[in-house]
Amino acid sequence: MTHALALLDSLTRPRLLIKAARIGAAQYRRDIHLGRLLDIEPLPDSGAALELLIEIEAALDEARRRRSAEYAVARHLDLLIAIMGEARLIRAAMAPEGATPAQGMAPAPVS
Repeated sequence: MTHALALLDSLTRPRLLIKAARIGAAQYRRDIHLGRLLDIEPLPDSGAALELLIEIEAALDEARRRRSAEYAVARHLDLLIAIMGEARLIRAAMAPEGATPAQGMAPAPVS
């Protein structure tokens, strides 16, 4: 699991894609988004989900780099949002008890 987090720190993607994913990650809801992206039941734990998402995203990023006709920027963005959301959940679970959550870690308000 920490290997997946370390891998995320080394990823390089277009700035606009990352910026959009950060905005979307604030509204990430695991039960809705992850279920749609992975299409498996029951949902895996965050560590396993993160590894699956990274694998899928890597293939999609390769298609982007090749300028493949099958590349879909919306799907890529959805995957990056889920990756960021799962990474935040893992980091929050690893934080010492009583620690103040980092900016953006609080649950989004439900309207």
